[in-house]
Order: sequence, then C-alpha cells, then structure tokens
Amino acid sequence: MVHSQSAIPLPAQLRWSVATSAFQIEGSRRADGSGRSIWDDFVDRPGAVVDGSTAEPACDSYRRTTEDIELVAGLGVDAYRFSIPWSRVQPGGSGPVNRAALDHYSRFVDGLLQRGITPQPTLYHWELPSEIEADGGWLSRDTAARFADYAALVTDGIGDRVHDWYTINEPAMTTLQGYGIGDLAPARRLLFDALPTVHHQLLAHAWAASALRAAGARRVGLTNNHTQVLPGGDTDADLAAAHVYDTLHNRLFSEPLLAGTYPDLEVFGLPALPVLDGDLESIASSTDFYGMNFYNPTTVGAADPDDPLPFALLPTPDVPTTGFGWPIMPEALRDFLVDLARRHPNLPPIVIAENGASFPEPSTAGRVEDDERIGFLSAHLAAIAEAMAQGVQVEEYTVWSLLDNFEWADGHTQRFGLVHVDFQTGIRTPKASYDWYRDRIRASRENRRGSGR
Repeated sequence: MVHSQSAIPLPAQLRWSVATSAFQIEGSRRADGSGRSIWDDFVDRPGAVVDGSTAEPACDSYRRTTEDIELVAGLGVDAYRFSIPWSRVQPGGSGPVNRAALDHYSRFVDGLLQRGITPQPTLYHWELPSEIEADGGWLSRDTAARFADYAALVTDGIGDRVHDWYTINEPAMTTLQGYGIGDLAPARRLLFDALPTVHHQLLAHAWAASALRAAGARRVGLTNNHTQVLPGGDTDADLAAAHVYDTLHNRLFSEPLLAGTYPDLEVFGLPALPVLDGDLESIASSTDFYGMNFYNPTTVGAADPDDPLPFALLPTPDVPTTGFGWPIMPEALRDFLVDLARRHPNLPPIVIAENGASFPEPSTAGRVEDDERIGFLSAHLAAIAEAMAQGVQVEEYTVWSLLDNFEWADGHTQRFGLVHVDFQTGIRTPKASYDWYRDRIRASRENRRGSGR
C-alpha cells in the first residue's frame, strides 16, 4: 500500500523522536535495589489489569539496552525520549541516590550519545514511590519539594551529558484517572477532591526545572496530554458540559504554564486550588518548550442529572477508531494547535512528545504489516504541517512508541509499537511502520540538506 504524505510539506528543520516509558518496558523491577512504586502496587491488586499481565519482565529493556539503542538508532531519529523511574533511582522517594541504578542510566545515556542520538529523559512517567503516596502523594505539597530533590540527584549523575529534560508526563491523567476516578494508579476515587494534585504537579515541575537549570540544563519542559473537545450537540447543556471538560482536561494544565493563571473553577462550583504567593510566577517561567501528547478528540455531552460528573463522554460520530476505541480525527490535532497558538501569542515552541495508535496485532513474533498505524501517523503529520502553515511553531515530533509494551491497566492487550514484541520470548521484530518512519525521517534529512539547514 502506498501512503501519501501531506500536500503541505513539513519544514525541513522539524526534529524527529521516538518515546517509551520505564515501567512499561524495563522489567527487572527489583534489580539494583529498586524500590516500589504506585504501579507495582496497582498491578498487585487482583483484577486491576484487564488481562492479568504484569510489568515483569515487560520488554525486559533494563537488561536489553544495547539491543533497544540499536533499534532507536536504526530509525535515524534525532532524539529518544525515555523515562527514569523515581522509585528505582531514589527508593522510597527520599535519601541518597541508588548509585547502581543511576549508573545504569548513565551508561544508557552514553550509548545514545555514541550513536548520535540526543537523550531526553522524563523524570516522572507516573511511577511515584509507594512511600510518598502513603504520605499523601500528589495531594501533598511536600511531594513537589521531594521531586525537586530527586531531579537534583539525577542531574548530578547525568546532567553533564544530558541537556534536554522532561519533568512530568501527563499530569492531567494522574489527576483525572489516578486520583479522580481511580482507573490508573494510585487508584483513588476522589472526584473533585483530587484537584489539589493539579497544582502540586505543576509546582513540582517548576521547582525541578529550577534544579535542572542550575545544573546546566538547556531545555526543560513537561508534557501535557491534550484533546480537542467536541460538543455532542448544540444545546446549551452540551456546550456547557464541553466547556467544563475542556477546562478540566486541557486549560487547567496549560493556562498556568502559558498565562500564569488558573481558570476560574468557582464558576463551576469547585474550590480554588491551593496556590501560595509566588507559585504561579514560578510555574509561568518554568518551561522552555511546550510538550504536548495528542492521541484523539473527545466528544462531550450533558450528563445525566444523577451522575456526579457534570459531563458525559460520548462516541465521536462518523470516524474510525483505534484498537483502544479512540476516535481517529487528525484534523482535531491541527485545530487544537491553531487554537492554542491563537490564545497564546507568546507560546513557546511546541514539541509533540507523543502521538501514536494501538491496533490489534498477533502476540507471537513476526513481521506486522501495520498499514493502519502508518495511515494514522501520516495523517497526523499532515495535520501538523497544516498547523505550521498557519504559523504554529512545532519543533519536534515524537512517535509513541518504539516498542509494544505493558499498557498500564490494559496490560498486553494494546500494541502501540513501531517494533513488535513477543512478550513470551522478548523477540523484537520491526513492523512496516518502523520502516515507514525511518524512510520519512531520511526524506526529511535529505530535504534539510537540500535547503542548506
């Protein structure tokens, strides 16, 4: 099958990346003195993971780093986004660094640099140490201070070679799914009492960014999970519900970083966030780029009066879906980018830090002709090109994910990888999308050379 590229070409200077996260691929959960995280606790709960699978050994990447670096290098990407688990590097979330674990990531960074790949660590991809959760987790302001201390420990070990950093991944999902409705770790069901976790995560990012910059970091950001919110109808109730959801999923996490303020929650009957003097100033000056994960739009309608939530999540009509059931609408990414840039004229450069899709695929080792994934990625790149043609500054694009992995509460039932992983044997087999992405990057590089950049 031939997959067309965008009619609007992507600028030659766009950088290319691919991403993973530690808990989803590493395995070796008890190696090198690692501590427990809230995801270890979640997986241990009977029935918490839909297929009963665990993250041990997942892709066994903690022991197969050389093999996985070769897969990254084979794509020809500019950068690799990976995560460093807090519970492995600082077991318990306090005290001295676990030197054996930090040395592992130091060697990993060296391996990437030797292949000409920029390392882009994420310091928090949902793996909160269990002891910190027991002390209040992200409901506690103290967690922000402890996170900044952890950031300083990591940069002491690898900051001489790592200059691009992500602090926190998808704080919205931690708040909404982790503490709000309990679908993800730490599986709390607090509904709107979860909202203090918004501020404490953003504050943690800001304080960690200060620690990283003090150690010489050049680029620091976090990555927000964003969705284009579509009203399910044109009634006042549908429009109001969509506005509430857009505020809670998107603007509550973007406005403090980009405008130095939180949306007014009191208009929805919700309490203000626990902001102290100087907090918003710290958050507003904390990001050198705006990291954004985008997978799908969300259609929202008026809630049932008996529902504790003031909105209902609805199917998005007349569009195909991924294996997760997520609607595929590339123009939603374009429209979100254009609207974000319109509302924030001083928007820093955008990094698309995750974009990808899962589709049903065989579990056993073998070549996968994943045309649906290629179509998804190609169409979303076209949407980015259209947004850039309208003046939106996107500087990097990242595919999620390098490998099929342990997909959180969905276990091994969802496969996002450019590389197929047989979880029984660990065998890695590049899919057709791996070759497509490699060729897309190669064509971009040739365009870059031809333009003299």
